Amino acid sequence: MNDFEDTSFLEDGGDVGIVAYQDYFCDSPLHFQLGGVLESFNIRYETYGRLNDDKSNAILVCHALTGDHHCAGVYSLNDKKSGWWNNIIGPAKPLDTNKYFVICSNCIGGCRGTTGPVSINPKTGKRYNLTFPAVTMRDMVAAQKRLIDHLGIKRLKMAIGGSMGGMQTLQWAIDYPDMVEKVCALATTSRQNAQAIAFNEVGRSAIMQDPVWQGGNYALERIPSVGLGIARMMAHITYLSDKGMQGKFGRGHRKIDGSEIFKPSFEVESYLHHQGQSFVNRFDANSYLYFTRALDLFDLSLIGGSLEAAFKNVQARFLVVGFTSDWLFPPEQNREIVKALLRDGKNASYAEIKSDLGHDSFLIHSPKLYKLIGYFLNG
Repeated sequence: MNDFEDTSFLEDGGDVGIVAYQDYFCDSPLHFQLGGVLESFNIRYETYGRLNDDKSNAILVCHALTGDHHCAGVYSLNDKKSGWWNNIIGPAKPLDTNKYFVICSNCIGGCRGTTGPVSINPKTGKRYNLTFPAVTMRDMVAAQKRLIDHLGIKRLKMAIGGSMGGMQTLQWAIDYPDMVEKVCALATTSRQNAQAIAFNEVGRSAIMQDPVWQGGNYALERIPSVGLGIARMMAHITYLSDKGMQGKFGRGHRKIDGSEIFKPSFEVESYLHHQGQSFVNRFDANSYLYFTRALDLFDLSLIGGSLEAAFKNVQARFLVVGFTSDWLFPPEQNREIVKALLRDGKNASYAEIKSDLGHDSFLIHSPKLYKLIGYFLNG
């Protein structure tokens, strides 16, 4: 990766401050790729910055598996937890809200305000649960497209996202080629490999074998917290790296006696249990099933029979970024995307960032990543 001398835009800059989510209710049917239809649905989203007069400065942020619409700012002065990509979005940050209008919505099938399995089916007056249509990346993007149309935006300056969000950006470029000027896909893949599918299946099995799950019809007052917590713990391991975990936790542990032999005593054990518990408090188990299955089914090579065929009509300029310690979607899977684009004669670049922080590197403070995004967006 090249080093750039002009790093003025890398200064910390400011935060977007207090924000509020918005809801867009769409009353026209959404037909799903694998069958099923929603006659109407809601999309929860947030925006940062101002849309210019010709609506040419819009950037769409696509969230990862367990993310949501709240990616910058805080909801109140007493709220100490900022959005999940607050380090990227704001005045003088890579996604500079003095210049750009940044949009992020919760994906269809989610549990953070957008219609999903936990939502009430207006036809029955009961939660959708597993009667909700199967969700794919194409469906997520189709729902986002409705929101972008609602906002009156004809063309996105950029679509950007990591992991599952990166998959959505690629799908955007394929499904709506004349609507996306630039695509920035981070720590992602053009298709899930067998190992990633295997990890997801173990997580789903933990949820579905939890007796409280009840075939997806659990009461919200008594959710399958054991299964969902285990699913999160195992998945979180794939987001880290051996070196990163060793550096952060090592073999640090508290002293125990024989009666406590199976209680968590190592620091890494306590960390994973904390991650599992905090996740249970904010995410719906059925949405987790739907989203992980959408990840498994994602395979752009099925469009036309090859990755090159899938990218045949794209018009966007691409930047794909891999991270050296990412073993969930390793660098070679990111490079494969760019190689296919280049074989098609498209404008595409690949950058690889050395990091010990694993798959989650795209979420962590990284001046090198900020530099890449800034030059790609503004260059």
